Amino acid sequence: MEKYKLFDAEYKFLDIIWDFEPVNSTELTKVCFKKLGWKKPTTYTMIRKLSGRGILKNEDATVTALIKREQVQKYESEVLLEKAFDNSLPIFLATFLRDKKLSRKEAEELKRMIEEATN
Repeated sequence: MEKYKLFDAEYKFLDIIWDFEPVNSTELTKVCFKKLGWKKPTTYTMIRKLSGRGILKNEDATVTALIKREQVQKYESEVLLEKAFDNSLPIFLATFLRDKKLSRKEAEELKRMIEEATN
């Protein structure tokens, strides 16, 4: 599971790839310059680094992610829950919702998720 641990810049980079994949590496450098302010060498360094970790595939100048956004989100949420909330989902939700108002639609969606998770 450690391979899903990403630094902020890596996550932002992957977010672009998930939105555009499969993406030509030249086109990716243009998007990264526009969205992140990165120059070409920075983008290529990140491609090499994440390819070496088994997170990306760069084949024939086409970059694709080998992990899904949902996998990273799941990992990050599990780490946060364990680290900051002693693995307690109720404590997390109580803290998160303390000063928020949910719409009826959001509340219904959360109820549905809880019901599905308990069956």
